[in-house]
Amino acid sequence: MRITNKIMQNNSLSNINLAKVAEDARSSQVSSGKKIVRPSDDPIVAIRSLRLRSSVVEITQYYSRNAKDADAWLKTTEDAIQQVTDVITDMITQYNKGANEYLTSEERNIVLEQLKALKGEVYATGDADYAGRYIFTGYRTESSLMFREDTLKSYQITEQLSAADLKTNTYVKTGYTEEDGTNRDLTDLREGTQSEYKSIDEDDIEKVEYHRFRLSYNNCDDVEPVIQYRNKQGEWVKIDATGKSVDGTATGGGPAVVSKLSTDVPSPYATVGKDEVIYLSDTGELLIGEDLYKELSDLTDNPQTRDINEGEIRISYQKTDFKEGDLKPEHYFYCVAAGEDGTLDTALGDTPLGSNADIVYNPKYLDYGHERQVIEYDVGYNQRLQVNTIAEECFNPAVNREVDDMIQALERMQKIEEVVGTLKGLMEKEPNPDKQKLLQQQLDAANKALTYERKVVQDKFSYGLGEMKNFLNEVNLAVTACGARGSRLELVSNRLCSQKTTFETLKSENEDVDLSEAVVQLTSAEMTYEAALKATGKIMQVNLMDFI
Repeated sequence: MRITNKIMQNNSLSNINLAKVAEDARSSQVSSGKKIVRPSDDPIVAIRSLRLRSSVVEITQYYSRNAKDADAWLKTTEDAIQQVTDVITDMITQYNKGANEYLTSEERNIVLEQLKALKGEVYATGDADYAGRYIFTGYRTESSLMFREDTLKSYQITEQLSAADLKTNTYVKTGYTEEDGTNRDLTDLREGTQSEYKSIDEDDIEKVEYHRFRLSYNNCDDVEPVIQYRNKQGEWVKIDATGKSVDGTATGGGPAVVSKLSTDVPSPYATVGKDEVIYLSDTGELLIGEDLYKELSDLTDNPQTRDINEGEIRISYQKTDFKEGDLKPEHYFYCVAAGEDGTLDTALGDTPLGSNADIVYNPKYLDYGHERQVIEYDVGYNQRLQVNTIAEECFNPAVNREVDDMIQALERMQKIEEVVGTLKGLMEKEPNPDKQKLLQQQLDAANKALTYERKVVQDKFSYGLGEMKNFLNEVNLAVTACGARGSRLELVSNRLCSQKTTFETLKSENEDVDLSEAVVQLTSAEMTYEAALKATGKIMQVNLMDFI
């Protein structure tokens, strides 16, 4: 093959260019610190780099954002629940004091005032928030747990109870009927009215038992509630103001719900018939007659039917007047609220149609085995962690209702003590023997009532002490669950930190150039380039004409 000068020139220029390209590549590595500038430089490095970068970004999202956000949420929750623990612990202390049968009236009054003060603090931290989101309200993070001010808004609330919620209580009957047919109550006796209580006698004072459901709210609307449950045949039984029906067909008998007030004379607590249901809207109680009590007490869930709870008892009632600090029903129950028109278009106990203007909350709560509103964070590859605590886990509405019961019993006992004190004072200054005899008769009845009421109060303190301990256990369980999530999050965070370091190291090894090696290679490329220039310069100086 004949090699001409032109061929040598072209080959020399090509080799010089290759040397220049190599020098440029090494120069780019040194200046950028990366092995490649464009994917075509090394496709394998480029593909591996994309994968590693994607992994680093994901881990950074989990570790630097999600995990830290979840940790802050959990710590805020734990701090808020801890205050509930402190308040209920203080309540237990007061119940322990009250359970002492040797307490004086003054000491009981102190306990009463302490309970009233603590009652207002139970839900104080319920509106705790994190980054503008309420942490105890499930998916409704924009809605506070409690009403911030007195509010008039109509709700139809459906509570899902069981036979375990049907309690038997004792009431001291102090009401009686005068000879002229007037109904009177001994607790209403005051100085100046003692002459009106002529027929009162010790025999009129007695203890009676009654059965009741205690609802989560008091001061409800004077609208008869609806009771619904399944009988042993699996049929839906409904009891309302019109009577009893089975699967929508009226039975023509059975109890009907009657609305009364706890202050009525004679007292509804002492006059519940066997086949009767009395609704006390002011105290939020549903008094159940003996016959219905036996039927409801036998309701139990069949474990073989997973999608049906045969032991469920639904009570639907209406409430409009909410006070500041009251819990919002939509965070606890299936309920229907009045829409923009301010009126309820749904009949009590019915499922609202989609065409009406009412607002429906938590319809799935009526489904047996439903899931609560759990908020989860992605804290790792295929790892989700619950960060929220549901309000009912730590802010049980029954806490304040239990305190309401205790306050009601103590205040009733106070009234009877005042009657006893009034009668003793009247006897000391009454000279008339006949009037003294009447006063003594009234005093004997009042003392008997006080003895009974003292026993009722002691029993309520003992029972309430157990209930408060149960509430405390529920709150402690919520704190423990929150702490367990925090511990799990800490383990995940530690693993993420290690993974983040590992992937960043792999990413650096794949992408980043060894600077000292790159400098050596750059120097070598520069020398190669310079040598190519010198060699080409010498060769190009000599051609065929020099020998002619």
